Amino acid sequence: MNPCLVSGLGPAAHTERLLPKAGLQVPILGFGAAALGNLYTAIDDAVAHAAVEEALRLGIRYFDTAPYYGYGLSEQRLGDALASTPADIRISTKVGRLIVPAARDAAAPDDGFAVSGRRAVFDYSRDGVLRSFESSLKRLRRGWVDILLLHDVGRETHGVRHEAMLRQALEEALPAMQYLKSSGACRAIGIGVNEAAVCLEILPRFDLDCILLAGRYTLLEPHAEADTPVGALFSEAQRRGVGILVGGPFNSGLLAGAREPGSTYNYRPAEAGMLERARRIYSLCAEERIEVGAAALQFPLAHPAVVSVIAGMRSPEEVSSALARLSATLPRSLWERLRHAGLLAPQTPTP
Repeated sequence: MNPCLVSGLGPAAHTERLLPKAGLQVPILGFGAAALGNLYTAIDDAVAHAAVEEALRLGIRYFDTAPYYGYGLSEQRLGDALASTPADIRISTKVGRLIVPAARDAAAPDDGFAVSGRRAVFDYSRDGVLRSFESSLKRLRRGWVDILLLHDVGRETHGVRHEAMLRQALEEALPAMQYLKSSGACRAIGIGVNEAAVCLEILPRFDLDCILLAGRYTLLEPHAEADTPVGALFSEAQRRGVGILVGGPFNSGLLAGAREPGSTYNYRPAEAGMLERARRIYSLCAEERIEVGAAALQFPLAHPAVVSVIAGMRSPEEVSSALARLSATLPRSLWERLRHAGLLAPQTPTP
């Protein structure tokens, strides 16, 4: 069992792990603030602020956001809610997109955010990174952030433009982020992606402190064997002292429900095969009288490469649920049954 997983809401919320190259302690549970940007459905300011206030009350001290989340709305709401908080919190945000007005006759972006009048455009140029960061600080009402990530570089995101975008990321975006770090505007830099392959492209070519990998190392996708992209990435990250932040532990909703799978995977309607895999996990957890969300949230933290897991939260109820899931006691028999069912590889680390 990983010694950093502890019982009780308070200690669990305050447990930290080190980003070694940056010398930065990061809480093992992060508040994923995409939902504060009206992901899937709109929420009002009062609910967003109440969620952040409940997180602070229960001891959560790490908040992850991005300009892309609601085209600035997530950062704005987070900045308002954290304006009077003590200095011991951690904030990560991202660069790589600029927020621009949407044309009146333009179709609404298919990004999942219920926000009108604005849209996000990729910009990995040095000027674009610096402009994006300056705007983020204004929305967050802060003079600096702890972690700055380059958002959504990767072949699956950019398709035929991948090589050109990767080259600009390496030649302009990441050096601009390194400049911001050296100036004290952030304490650690990295990339925030949904793809493991691009991490392996960047690691040998630029000195990163951390990687936020969303949705690719989860109870639904626990593939960290040496011959898989995630396994190769985790091994290389450990060798280089690069910390892994795991995002999307519930696979954008598929593993979030208390009693049955959700309907979304990778921010799209779940396909039949993935939905069936989720149903098998739910069935085994039900037989063990364990909520799937507890297993899903604790699972990534058992891997020695992982520093923190970031769970999306949009309400006080979801905040308290995340803390309860993090603190739940999970029987060893659950992991043994998941392995026996072929849902976990034999050597996969488990809590």
